[in-house]
Amino acid sequence: MIDKSREVALKALYKIDKEKAYSNIALDEQLKENRNILNEKDIGLISEIVYGTTTWKLTIDEIIKKYSNIKIKKISFWILNILRMGIYQIIFLDKIPKSASVNESVNLAKRYGHKSSSNFVNAILRKIDRKDYEELFLIKDNIERISKTTSMPEWIVEDLLNEMPIEKVEKICKSSNLKPTITIRVNTLKTTKEELLDKFKERNIQYEDAVLKDFIILKKAKNIENLDIFKQGLFTIQDEAAGLAARTLGVTPNDRVLDACSAPGGKTTYLAEIMENQGEILAWDIHEHRTKLVDETAKRLGISIIKTEVKDASVFNPEYTEKFDKILLDVPCLGIGVLKRKPDIKWSKNREDVDEITLLQKDILETCSKYLKTGGFLVYSTCSILKQENSDVIEWFLNKNPNFEIATFNIEDFYKQYYQNNGYVQVYQNEKSDGFFICKLTKR
Repeated sequence: MIDKSREVALKALYKIDKEKAYSNIALDEQLKENRNILNEKDIGLISEIVYGTTTWKLTIDEIIKKYSNIKIKKISFWILNILRMGIYQIIFLDKIPKSASVNESVNLAKRYGHKSSSNFVNAILRKIDRKDYEELFLIKDNIERISKTTSMPEWIVEDLLNEMPIEKVEKICKSSNLKPTITIRVNTLKTTKEELLDKFKERNIQYEDAVLKDFIILKKAKNIENLDIFKQGLFTIQDEAAGLAARTLGVTPNDRVLDACSAPGGKTTYLAEIMENQGEILAWDIHEHRTKLVDETAKRLGISIIKTEVKDASVFNPEYTEKFDKILLDVPCLGIGVLKRKPDIKWSKNREDVDEITLLQKDILETCSKYLKTGGFLVYSTCSILKQENSDVIEWFLNKNPNFEIATFNIEDFYKQYYQNNGYVQVYQNEKSDGFFICKLTKR
């Protein structure tokens, strides 16, 4: 008999691997499709297997190569992902007996392959042991060793090693595999932090204080979007790194603000809350379905000052010249700083993508800088950790635009250790935070 949880996980992994679906979307689709037959324990196991297997894919494939006489590319997507799931459970999940991982994998292989497929899966998984992972640490080449022991593409490891010591690179790559914290932002338009904490206590939801004053870290929380207090708009889900980018802009009530890359609206709505829902925020995105996400979030949070528009921030529009007091540019990026939340990014991006994305980032920064009033402020931010997307873009822009300069700003104590002498914040992912970059500019 097939274990339903593992079959649902397999179908999600197939979509991620074969159809190049985003991990969170593929998982959500499968959970919704099977919600009538899954309990909370099932959902927890499915999520663990999907995100864990996706995160550790490179490492797991190295172990498959060790025992398989068939090349990875020749193995069917179904059987390959059954193998990956099984190896992930055997090596990285202590609470699941190896026998259960092997037997359930073989059962899946019988349904999604044929008799020889199940024999193939059985033969490989019975040989797997944690020592197969430990042996990878003996690799002498630093780039190869870090890549295979942390499941990080070699090109990312190599780029990071060009910027910093090996010890720091190893720490960053290891942190990319940690489970992310669930952080929420209090909607100060509707409640206070103290009132919201009381509501969490009533619902037996565990929490701890975050660094930023409007944020709370939830512990072991599940399905929080189904909570009545979420639907009432008392809080929204947002990482502190994203919150810091919005806070850095320094908006005040009655400002006229542009958020040129706004979807899905987390930073946009935080700006509105800081502005006490007074003033005007224009929120742009290139896709209509994404601006609708901003509208939906604003409506749930009771915000009325956000006006969404479908616009390409890289294309100059003279009607907006020097019209805004403040501008937030959370530009499209490779997302290497949020691999804990979106591990599939590692396998969908390559070095060539860096050049392409930095061209777009420069176009957006150059174009939108013309919309800023003299004396105004502009924040450029990414959820990436690559120098080419961050400080290199700022340096390029300042060389072209001598009427702009980096502005200093106050940041919370935790982040002060990352504040650079040249005025920007570059945080690499760690146990408390995603990786991100923030730079605040002013127009003289």
